[in-house]
Amino acid sequence: MKIAQVAPLIESVPPKGYGGTERVVSYLTEALVAQGHEVTLFASGDSVTAADLVPIVDRSLRLHPRQPDPLVWHTVQLDEVCRRAASFDVVHFHADFLHYPLVRHWHTPCVTTLHGRLDLPDVVALHRHFHEHPVVSISNAQRAPLPDANWCATVYHGLPPELYTYHPQPDDYFAFVGRVSVEKRLDRAIEIAIACNTRLRVAAKVDRADRPYFEQTIQPLLGHPLVEFVGEIDESCKNDFIGQARALLFPIDWPEPFGLVMIESMACGTPVVAYACGSVPEVMEDGITGRVVNTQAEAIDAARHIDRIDRRACRQVFERRYSSAAMAEHYLQVYQTLMRTRTQQRTGTRAAEITM
Repeated sequence: MKIAQVAPLIESVPPKGYGGTERVVSYLTEALVAQGHEVTLFASGDSVTAADLVPIVDRSLRLHPRQPDPLVWHTVQLDEVCRRAASFDVVHFHADFLHYPLVRHWHTPCVTTLHGRLDLPDVVALHRHFHEHPVVSISNAQRAPLPDANWCATVYHGLPPELYTYHPQPDDYFAFVGRVSVEKRLDRAIEIAIACNTRLRVAAKVDRADRPYFEQTIQPLLGHPLVEFVGEIDESCKNDFIGQARALLFPIDWPEPFGLVMIESMACGTPVVAYACGSVPEVMEDGITGRVVNTQAEAIDAARHIDRIDRRACRQVFERRYSSAAMAEHYLQVYQTLMRTRTQQRTGTRAAEITM
């Protein structure tokens, strides 16, 4: 099958540091290539892939020294994809919605995975207007604000099994990995660690938009002797950083669409203490891969007794549910359905939804 993957240009594929969407696009692309498909990746020029790379801009936009306008370069990317669309069996978008008006007129089947939060009024209005466009959710919970969208499937994220190794014996610390932002609630993680008298190691990036929150709310908390702020780390460091932790703390306060770090933690054998927001009850198996909680009191109690969770079981759940090969197989079912129903799609008929 000839497949186009269209990635955001904010980070490289895979990203050098933090970047969930681009990381998933990388895992999916490489798994499809490994299965013998002809894959073309539209991404930034510093991306690394076994697929045919179409570089849109010389390097990813977030760390680009010139600070290019993202709208300009995503427009260029869309034009490149349009120019080549007829040569593909299917085009898979991972970059927002700029393509929606154009793909209405294509003969080539296309689909968009929605990687972000959808509970925003403008997003609802957008998908009401483009109600026929096929979309994929990354959790069932993510769909709640858009019940009438043209959902083709829910496909959970997956990782290459060899990327993270099982760590049977942890060190005595908790880990926090992600962004420093209001919804990620690093402040909760710090409170949990201090209440448990356990070190907290924080591997997180601070986006420009989150800098005021970091300086006003988080930075004053980092002086505690139990808290170590490591900053943003790359893929090569995450295996041991997460794997050697007693637990990953994921005390979020927003409708998390998926939460890639949860399955990264499972892959290491590290249990997760997570708030029951968004996808968490779907992705986690409470009592098996960690604990799903609703309050700080529950979170602190869960963290104190996290050694009751079998680390081997965490790894086994990852291998059963969240491999990149399984993710690729599920997406191939989506592609094949779209190809079979391309005629109906052009006339506005909804594609049959796939049950994963």
